[in-house]
Amino acid sequence: MAELPRFNCKNADDVLKAVKDYDVSFVQFWFVDVLGTLKSFQITPSELEAAFEEGMGFDGSSIQGFCRIHESDMVAFPDPTTFQFVAWRPTERPVARMFCDIKNPDGTPYAGDSRYVLRRMLERAAEKGYTFYVGPELEFFLFGSSEEPTLLDRGGYFDAPPLDLGNDIRREIIFALNKMGIQVEYSHHEVAPSQHEIDLRYQEALKMADVSVTYRVIVKEVARRHGCYATFMPKPLFGQNGSGMHVHQSLFKNGKNAFYDPKDQYHLSEECKSYIAGILKHAPEITAICNQWVNSYKRLVPGYEAPVYVAWARRNRSALVRVPMYKPGKEAATRIELRSPDPACNPYLAFAVMLAAGLKGIEEKYELPAPVEEDIFEMNVAEREKHGITSLPGSLNEAIEAMEKSEVVKDALGEHIFNQFIANKKAEWDNYRIQITEYELKKYLPLL
Repeated sequence: MAELPRFNCKNADDVLKAVKDYDVSFVQFWFVDVLGTLKSFQITPSELEAAFEEGMGFDGSSIQGFCRIHESDMVAFPDPTTFQFVAWRPTERPVARMFCDIKNPDGTPYAGDSRYVLRRMLERAAEKGYTFYVGPELEFFLFGSSEEPTLLDRGGYFDAPPLDLGNDIRREIIFALNKMGIQVEYSHHEVAPSQHEIDLRYQEALKMADVSVTYRVIVKEVARRHGCYATFMPKPLFGQNGSGMHVHQSLFKNGKNAFYDPKDQYHLSEECKSYIAGILKHAPEITAICNQWVNSYKRLVPGYEAPVYVAWARRNRSALVRVPMYKPGKEAATRIELRSPDPACNPYLAFAVMLAAGLKGIEEKYELPAPVEEDIFEMNVAEREKHGITSLPGSLNEAIEAMEKSEVVKDALGEHIFNQFIANKKAEWDNYRIQITEYELKKYLPLL
């Protein structure tokens, strides 16, 4: 069978036609739990028409952060615009997938659906005339197995083969992404050994959240085919850089970039400045969502390129928010880059709280402090205080404490996910803090 096409389905009829024309064997229904873990079930083509009309019921009581046992009935409605063939399955009798919106049996949106949370925030932005675009950079490691971080190479930033031994794997990942209609801008070996990055072309935020979930699946599937293991764990190697998910973001209004102002010294509009100020002010509150694991805070330490200090700059990559330099004729590319998130977050919730923080800055007309172009990592405490630079939370526990007090995050997520997420993360922290680590045994057992 010839190479399968990419699809641009607009409605259920387009999907039904594609399924018939290409003799599709199964259709997978995808959605995520509150932590961003992919969940899926599959149906046969004969059930597809009814699924579009009535949804497909399932028991949500066993899915993390979904619901209590007495309210377990959920209904998944497939989004026809997300229809694609899965790239890692055979082309004969192919398998397709669609992302789903989760609803209650009465047809109302389910409050525990991450996709709904982001959609709701995007609708708020749309009411103000804005469209929210994001372009994440998801880094990952390739190891010999999932049991221990066995290096495949000792390459560094932009290294080429033979130092970069993951080149063929990245190449196959890009082909698989392209088959599923996902545009890639470029890829390269990252700073740490066995670490890689593939950058995606910016998209509207809901579509990009779907793409980010798909990307993580494809990276893992292609790596498995090559006999290795791909991980988005934020900090798997001691003494090396961790994996980040820098998120480039911008707002468009009436087809034009709302962040651009030709008269400003930085070429930034007042809206953009207030948006950045909103991100900075609420950064500690959104950190638990953007960096949701105990391990995330092993990456967020000074000295490994991960930003921990709340400041913005244009050239300074030690700042939390960076504004790429304006290039004449590239007004549409005016954007900001939030550098703290990691690729193990729930992208729907992460994009939602970023947008919420930025919009709050615009609504309240937050004033943006001066940029900090000096290397913040080289500053002492007094110098940072002089510049008014604070720090992100230093642990998951501190991040949850900041999030609990945040009306911005609670309003963005809704009470259900807000409470479910905090309960889950408190349990994770409690479990982590009673562990006896190898570090403790090596350091204290011979001494004490």
